[in-house]
Amino acid sequence: MRPRWRELRTAKGPGRTTAFSRALTPVIASTLLLAGAACGREASPAAEAGGQPSIAEAVTTSAVPRSAVPTTAVPTTAVPTTAVPTTAAVAPTTRVLGVEQLTVEVVSRVPHDPGSYTQGLVLDDGTLYESAGNYGQSEVRKVDPVSGAVLARSDNDPSEFGEGLALVDGRLIQLTWQAGTAHILDAATLARVGTYSYEGEGWGLCHDGQRLVMSNGRPDLTFRDPDTFAAVGSVTVTLEGQPVEGLNELECVDGSVYANVYLTDTIVRIDPASGRVSAVVDASALRASLDGLAGDEVLNGIAHVEGGDRFLLTGKHWPTMFEVRFVPQRG
Repeated sequence: MRPRWRELRTAKGPGRTTAFSRALTPVIASTLLLAGAACGREASPAAEAGGQPSIAEAVTTSAVPRSAVPTTAVPTTAVPTTAVPTTAAVAPTTRVLGVEQLTVEVVSRVPHDPGSYTQGLVLDDGTLYESAGNYGQSEVRKVDPVSGAVLARSDNDPSEFGEGLALVDGRLIQLTWQAGTAHILDAATLARVGTYSYEGEGWGLCHDGQRLVMSNGRPDLTFRDPDTFAAVGSVTVTLEGQPVEGLNELECVDGSVYANVYLTDTIVRIDPASGRVSAVVDASALRASLDGLAGDEVLNGIAHVEGGDRFLLTGKHWPTMFEVRFVPQRG
């Protein structure tokens, strides 16, 4: 599996997703070991009554006109229409072989700039930070999580392909795909104040309160010192004993690591101590609800909403960001 994966990974980037996903289909299917299908669902009014306020209700920001966010959807005619495999489907039970099977319950929708090739999301104290990729278009943004308006941005060098993003003590750390450079930015101003170097590719990044957790598209997570970026350990991620390739954007929450699986609408919840996948989330209903406005670009971007069980999810070039809960799939 690994030699073929390395060959396929050279296709990363927009405009290559469909061909890459077709070639990757058997790899994903054999890795995730899932079958059947399930749909996300909207939160009912009863579920919302007396519950945690939505992100729009909970975050107070200065008024920002929605016109500041591009509203033109990525034209579907410009993107091949072959569907990306949504392999995070499940058998009609809550657990299969001890792995919890979840789907998404939509709480609210927020506008998202469809020009952003989303690589990383971080939500902190009412401010959303986003890392966008593509050569010549990579940047770190500060975004209003209610309106979706871009409040500030810091561009990467055109030779860099921006990747995952993490926040550590007022510092944002942004990975690059193949440049071997992690940029350090002041979270308040987005000023670039330093860099770290590393070997190999950078994909996803999150901070668990003590360590940085980094992915590189393979089944491995690398733990790094948040002050020096030195590697301090690693773990191989497995689902029922099989390695999970394509680990992409990461979010560290309450001792677990959530990871997008590249070129799928699947999120896996990982125990970082053992590397075992404890839950698989089928988020395919989100892209399906966009009625083709996302083309074949898939889910990427996870940010935990502080103080509850909700997450912000979006995708590459998606016009919408979704506030969701992860809930058991219906039998």
